[in-house]
Amino acid sequence: MTPNQVTAIRVGAAFAAVAIFTFAGDAVAADFAAVLLTVMAIVLDGVDGYLARRQGLSTPLGAQIDILGDRVVENLFFTFFAVSGLISFWVPVLFFVRGTITDFIRGVASRWGRSGFGRQSMLEGWWARAVVASRFSRGAYATLKCICFCYLGLLIPLRRLNAPMLEAWLGRSAQFWEVTIGQGLVGVTLGFCLLRAVPVIWEGRKFFSSAGAEKAREAIATGVAR
Repeated sequence: MTPNQVTAIRVGAAFAAVAIFTFAGDAVAADFAAVLLTVMAIVLDGVDGYLARRQGLSTPLGAQIDILGDRVVENLFFTFFAVSGLISFWVPVLFFVRGTITDFIRGVASRWGRSGFGRQSMLEGWWARAVVASRFSRGAYATLKCICFCYLGLLIPLRRLNAPMLEAWLGRSAQFWEVTIGQGLVGVTLGFCLLRAVPVIWEGRKFFSSAGAEKAREAIATGVAR
């Protein structure tokens, strides 16, 4: 199985999860199955990268496809949770705007030979690579999204349970678990997402000037020649 096929599977799992959440009706068991598909969609985000490194299939195009898969999954889940009334309308809007800006900058950088996460990445500073491209950063971000999506997903079947059962399970703290914890997880995930956009915007500014972009292209050509 190729990394791109894994990316396609995780996107399909995300769509399947949201479809089940939407059309399950009162079938609580189906909602829990959707949560499992949500976990699958997030966990596979690390599998495609692992396969690419292990099989020697890492390419700039593959990295862009991986990012595209991330955008689809993120926007799909956050839009669904916003429509369901679990999070604010502005959460998916901020994710969408952030993704549009950073992907536009990456697109401009790729015209000058800078793309992906390897030596030809547009990120030159050590701090930028640490915040955006390091295994810790990418792993932490994937973990936050997995916890956030699964937690919000679990709130859907809980909402469908009748009130006495919900009170018996959560007690009088139901509002705390649903609102405070849920919104807190969303806030942390959104904050980390915006933080990871800062280096891309900062390092990408040079590609909007001819001199800076030409310098970046010359640096790549020199590295290849060596």
